[in-house]
Amino acid sequence: MRSTRRNAALAAAVAAAATATLLVPGVSGATSGAAAPAAGDPDVRAVCADRRPEQADPGAYGMQLDGTFRHPALTPVDEESEHPFPGRRAEYDTRSYIKNMKVEAAYEGADFTPDYFHTWQNVVDFDGRRYLFQYDRSEGRVYDITDVKKVKVVEKLSREDVGGDETRANGDWAAHDYWGASTIQWSEKLDAYVMVQSFESKRQISELSDHPPLDKYNNPDGVRKLREKPGLKGFKVYRLDGPRKKDWKLLATVSTDSTQADPLRSDPATAQQGSGSIDVPHWAGGRYMFIATAPDDTYSGTEYPTNLHSAGYQSWDMSDPAHPRLLDTWHLPGQRTGEDAAYRKNPRCGNRTSWMGARMPLFLPKPVEKGGRYAFAAMGGYGLTVLDVSDPSDLRTVAHLDLPASVAGTEGDNIDVSQYEKTGMIYYSGYPLTEDCYEPYKDVYQIDVRDPARPRVVGALPRPVPPRTAGFADYCQRRGSFGPKRTGYYTNPGRHDAGLLGYGFYNAGVQFFDVSDPAAPEIAAYFVPKAYGRDTADYAYGNQTHGVYVEWDRNIAWALTNHGIYALSSKVLGKPDLDRPAKPFRTSEF
Repeated sequence: MRSTRRNAALAAAVAAAATATLLVPGVSGATSGAAAPAAGDPDVRAVCADRRPEQADPGAYGMQLDGTFRHPALTPVDEESEHPFPGRRAEYDTRSYIKNMKVEAAYEGADFTPDYFHTWQNVVDFDGRRYLFQYDRSEGRVYDITDVKKVKVVEKLSREDVGGDETRANGDWAAHDYWGASTIQWSEKLDAYVMVQSFESKRQISELSDHPPLDKYNNPDGVRKLREKPGLKGFKVYRLDGPRKKDWKLLATVSTDSTQADPLRSDPATAQQGSGSIDVPHWAGGRYMFIATAPDDTYSGTEYPTNLHSAGYQSWDMSDPAHPRLLDTWHLPGQRTGEDAAYRKNPRCGNRTSWMGARMPLFLPKPVEKGGRYAFAAMGGYGLTVLDVSDPSDLRTVAHLDLPASVAGTEGDNIDVSQYEKTGMIYYSGYPLTEDCYEPYKDVYQIDVRDPARPRVVGALPRPVPPRTAGFADYCQRRGSFGPKRTGYYTNPGRHDAGLLGYGFYNAGVQFFDVSDPAAPEIAAYFVPKAYGRDTADYAYGNQTHGVYVEWDRNIAWALTNHGIYALSSKVLGKPDLDRPAKPFRTSEF
């Protein structure tokens, strides 16, 4: 009964959002009534008057008499502050909790924590050995994970000796170089792994801050400094002949800056326009690749106070990995300077809080080369768009769906499409940015796209709850961030199990959902580690489990935390293989 009432409420909220926010998809936005530029920059747009949220009234949210937590309805950007409430633990929780899972191995410390807050992962196989890459820009690790119980550090990359300054070279990196979010797939043409790395604008910056007078709307000097920063905005293509950085062979350096005369011959030592390629490119080793990018500075339609760009999507021909070729560029009306009439229709206009635009590339249930037709776009505050990508040189809008506003925090970050071919369902979510649940809860929406022209929210995954032995009733009481991050990436080795989704859930650890019956999803297994480790900086205690990466071919889930990595097995995954895999990973399976 509770599930029925909750889904009915969700349907009502979605209907209200659709009424309040209707963006006409697929055509350029109107240009009438253009906004005056903010901060003296024509591409910092103050389309609507400043109406950033006030701090939430402490009496309007918190623990309820029935043991549930009521989230604040609306909050400003506030990632740095604590927001204690009656019933919240005084200290971070150092206990762990587990259901239907087993910790096969745990590895703690700086060698297994390249970044406290976020990392990307890939798997490759060389000479009968399996390697896991974990990295975030200049901080990278290569592990030999062939024997799950005896993981070895093969290589450690860093810029600590130069203070993390990406403009400076050191023993590991050339100036302006780093390890961007990557897809690694086997190229039949080259008979080798090919790695495509995104090079994007850095999100953690010192030039701007979240609040006036140093946000982008009030700080022209900070905006100018960001515009003038040198560095590639685009992607690099490497051939991999082994697991270490010395084995990378550069094939192409590609700028997504549309003002460049030749995208294959730009100068990374100079400033480039746009966002660059954002997050893990979607390329499965075939002809077509899809990336998220703002190709120039006119892609400006976003409220977030430190972000200058609102990314759309591009398709690229990768027939020759050394010479990628641009096929098409797509965006929603409102994303570019001058498209103010469309932008004003979004109720987030003026809130100076919402991330608006793509945060990850398109999500494809099946590669175009294997008959895939539809792709799904998660675009932050712009919502969900369905695209027809069957002709990658002509990306076409099929449908658009606005989701209820969930401010602050990240809206519309991830879409899990692993169940689409079987059930017609996709799973759409954002993730929390604040601690102590000081923002609306980030639901994982179940969206029925069996008719791609009419996407429809039909439910949400259940909210994780702690075991009774925990001594608290809701994860908001545990301290730290609480909510979904992502279900890993399409780059995981092996075929994704039907009916199973695994999310990193911050202070709720790793949560596996059984969605084999879409009408009755349930939590089938979880592992919630301690909040921090011996080497975790105290400012990162709240960012507890930021990712999960599943080896579907060995039935091993790797939990990525602020203090190390855990190798997990579970009966819901199947019998684990703790030794070398039966066959090497080559390309993603769909």
